[in-house]
Amino acid sequence: MRRISKLTRVAVGVASLGLVATACGGTSSDSGDSDSSDRGVAIAYDVGGKGDQSFNDAAYAGLTKAKDEFGYKTADIEPTEGETDADKEQRLASLAKQGYNPVIGVGFAYGPAMKAVASKYPDTTFGIVDSVVEGKNVASLVFAEEQASYLAGVAAAKATKSDVVGFVGGVDIPLIHKFEAGYKQGVEDTKPGVQVLSQYLTQTAEEGGFSSPDKGKAAAEGQIEKKADVLYAAAGLSGQGVIEAAAKAKVWAIGVDSDQYKQAALAPYKNYILTSALKDVGGAVYALAKSVQDDKPLTGTQTFDLKVDGVGLSESNPEFAKVAGLKEAVDKAKQGIDDGTIKVKTE
Repeated sequence: MRRISKLTRVAVGVASLGLVATACGGTSSDSGDSDSSDRGVAIAYDVGGKGDQSFNDAAYAGLTKAKDEFGYKTADIEPTEGETDADKEQRLASLAKQGYNPVIGVGFAYGPAMKAVASKYPDTTFGIVDSVVEGKNVASLVFAEEQASYLAGVAAAKATKSDVVGFVGGVDIPLIHKFEAGYKQGVEDTKPGVQVLSQYLTQTAEEGGFSSPDKGKAAAEGQIEKKADVLYAAAGLSGQGVIEAAAKAKVWAIGVDSDQYKQAALAPYKNYILTSALKDVGGAVYALAKSVQDDKPLTGTQTFDLKVDGVGLSESNPEFAKVAGLKEAVDKAKQGIDDGTIKVKTE
């Protein structure tokens, strides 16, 4: 796997993006009838769409940063219920035809569509988040989710009083297994003997694992009944239900992808969001947009890890600093991952 480029290192370093406040739903574009030459980045959302306060909203923050900096037209397109790969192909092709560059599929589900479309538009740079697609004009934007999740596991182990913690995965797929593996390892390395309860909401994304807060809430309530007092969700929009359940029970939740302590939609529950495992999707979107703007488009596999601040752990909640030994343990774990003394599992 090719190491991250110098450009990407710089872009991620300056793109610690707080999420832009967003409303749920809707397809948006400010392209109007303007000439295609002034059109820049376009993103096609994953399931859950804009307003998930997590994965998709992070991508939107990157698009917004690029739009504000470069002053060009942008577009962000919502998924549809029960859509097929052919629907995704049509969406990506339409954006490329309109002159948007780069065109980014947010989520691994765009893999087959990206592979089919990219070669047909060789003058357009395509990007895909969370999947590797081969192509001369494709940048695969992937993350070391297991590293951020390891840090979340350290936090959970330090914060638990019951010695039972929970993990809720949206869909039972290899990508989410990385979150679970890192989390479990972080817990075990920090406080051996702590029990980790794991549950996946669905087997496929089509069943709503990433877009059903009610499913997340039910899973969290079940884990809380089994004495879990720290719950980590890697479940997109469904994670909001986990956070709600944790707050209601007055136990800790750990957010994902974005700093969920800062999200307006989650403000009623923020006091119970101890931290979030960060994944700088916004920084990756911005980095690709900047590379195209600079006429040096990124291609190939771009890996965003802890060393380049592509993943991390938030410390926004003041209570984070009040948990005995937590910050010190997280800082030590970061150093271990950076210097290679801690090898984080991916499965």
